[in-house]
Amino acid sequence: MKNAEIAERRKTAIARGVGMMTQVYVERAENAEVWDVEGRRYIDFAAGIAVVNTGHRHPKVMAAVQKQLESFTHTCHQVLPYENYIRLGERLNALVPGDFEKRTVFVTTGAEAVENAVKVARFATGRQAVIAFGGGFHGRTFMGMSLTGKVQPYKAGFGTMMPDIYHVPFPVDLHGTSTDTAMKAITQLFKADLDPGRVAAVIIEPVQGEGGFYQAPAELMRALRKLCDDHGIVLIADEVQTGFARTGKLFAMEHYDVAADITTMAKGLAGGLPLAAVTGRAEIMDAANPGGLGGTYGGNPLGIAAANAVLDVIEEEDLCDRANVLGSKLRQRLEALRATTPQIAEVRGPGFMVAVEFNVPGEATPDADFTNRVKAEALARGLILLTCGVYGNVIRFLAPITIPDAHFAEAMDILEASVEAAKAA
Repeated sequence: MKNAEIAERRKTAIARGVGMMTQVYVERAENAEVWDVEGRRYIDFAAGIAVVNTGHRHPKVMAAVQKQLESFTHTCHQVLPYENYIRLGERLNALVPGDFEKRTVFVTTGAEAVENAVKVARFATGRQAVIAFGGGFHGRTFMGMSLTGKVQPYKAGFGTMMPDIYHVPFPVDLHGTSTDTAMKAITQLFKADLDPGRVAAVIIEPVQGEGGFYQAPAELMRALRKLCDDHGIVLIADEVQTGFARTGKLFAMEHYDVAADITTMAKGLAGGLPLAAVTGRAEIMDAANPGGLGGTYGGNPLGIAAANAVLDVIEEEDLCDRANVLGSKLRQRLEALRATTPQIAEVRGPGFMVAVEFNVPGEATPDADFTNRVKAEALARGLILLTCGVYGNVIRFLAPITIPDAHFAEAMDILEASVEAAKAA
């Protein structure tokens, strides 16, 4: 088979709205390497968008899935429950930040986790409104895309969004917004448009994912915590992309001295299998009536088995520390490139959740064309990169945290060569 042949078949089989970042059709993968149907090897700095933090096909994760396969694949936990679902809930209750009693519910996708977090917050508070941030990404369901602070490609053409959703600016120094900007916007919102007594929740990514890998300032998180406490509002941390060692902590909220009331997670939770979770304060999570939460596939046994193994791997291989080491090396290499690359406006990100933003040299104008040239040059050389950001001018680096040193060094050389080629183009 050839990539081009499969791409032609795709045109008549798959809906156009399913976007494609590459035309590389994967045949197999191992840790941080993938091979396409033509036998070409790539180093994967996407990790399924921060899903396989423990690498493609980690042996311990695969062994756990195989063991579960030999027992059963599905019963629906609401019909015939199973012990490892309970065990994973106990572990997340203990690991998710917050010094309070917690409860967990398992679902299937990150968007579904967000939907359920909002459902629970609304039920517990008896309120409807939700405040989110510009540039944030919370999924493609109607509630998810309503909360998402980016029109293209997520909202355009899909009609009226969900009611009672309000957006305020996210602090980004490079773009001239600060914590003061964000909090003044909320104050103005409460003065002009929205009674704070109607607000069920504030939802925030500790590090924006699709928005550009901007980390929320500590002063913003403290201000939001106080705001929520003052007005009886539920604070939701969307850790779908930041969770499970990516930022150098198991959860990104561990970088702050305050805790969210509810945490949503997915992506890296189950090492490549579809599983998501919502963990939060017991009194909030227990508010909904039996049957109000759950789903047929929620907490599928294979995903649960994989997730328990993922947590073991993160601890046994000290992947939080590994993320900090790799992130430091990556930032150093990017900063060295910055000295000779005027297009680089900023290098940022905690742990191994690192990004580089490109502007037109000497200007504050986002340079999406240069960004895409770097990505294309890297792909041609065998390195998979992803872009992000409201202006499409950010490259985000999401390699598996288990990537071997030799493959990481090889990827750094390819990245440098790609930037140089993009400059010469």
